[in-house]
Amino acid sequence: MAFPVFQPPKPALLKRARAMRRAMTEAETRLWHALLRRLPAYHFRRQVPIGAFIADFCCYRGRLVIEVDGNQHGLDEARARDARRTAILESEGFRVVRFSNAEVFSAIDSVLDTILAHLEGRAD
Repeated sequence: MAFPVFQPPKPALLKRARAMRRAMTEAETRLWHALLRRLPAYHFRRQVPIGAFIADFCCYRGRLVIEVDGNQHGLDEARARDARRTAILESEGFRVVRFSNAEVFSAIDSVLDTILAHLEGRAD
């Protein structure tokens, strides 16, 4: 399925992304601060409109999208939706890495190491 990811986002999507930046989850906030502190050279953006989606975090330079998923992403319907979204982003040259809220809270160093490995091309 062809999907033009890099069309300018619609105003409603921009408005929603701004609202999501003001109301990030606790896990997103924790990862955001860790990214700023430990990986500042990669210039991450948060709650980024990409095509019809809003990515939790994106590093354009590294073509990396990071998603922080809560429990609802474990449901079959959500997993299928996430897989479609990932396929579209990957078809546009992004790599998508997903972490659970639990991983962010219990193993932030490991999460950051995994992100860095993807950015440096050392990840599978």
